[in-house]
Amino acid sequence: MSKDTIQSEPVANLFKGKNFAFVATLMKDGSPQITPTWVDVDGDYIIVNTAQGRLKQKNLSRDPRVAISLVDGANPYNMVTVRGKVTEQTTKGADEHIDKMAKKYIGLDKYPNRMPGEKRILLKIKPEKVYHQKPPR
Repeated sequence: MSKDTIQSEPVANLFKGKNFAFVATLMKDGSPQITPTWVDVDGDYIIVNTAQGRLKQKNLSRDPRVAISLVDGANPYNMVTVRGKVTEQTTKGADEHIDKMAKKYIGLDKYPNRMPGEKRILLKIKPEKVYHQKPPR
């Protein structure tokens, strides 16, 4: 069993960086679905911001199990994989959070791709297994 957590310094740094996460969910028929996305951490939780009704949000409402892979954009041999469950979905603070992610990832104060009538939602993910592959020396 790995002793890594999302709070371990090298793992936390990967999540705090401008690295894309690949979020895998399960379709109704059990087949995998994967989406590249922006990602954040808040204490012991991984946060993914999406729009209500998107496929990953629908899948996670039905089955909260999720896998996440994140690779260091500067060194792809520095990577982390996480398996866990979505423990909460909330719209509270989601609009402000997507603007925070736009600042982090693309340097803009406001998220530019918001669609009319779109409701943002935060997916709060509790990691159950974290594996960090350190880069070769």
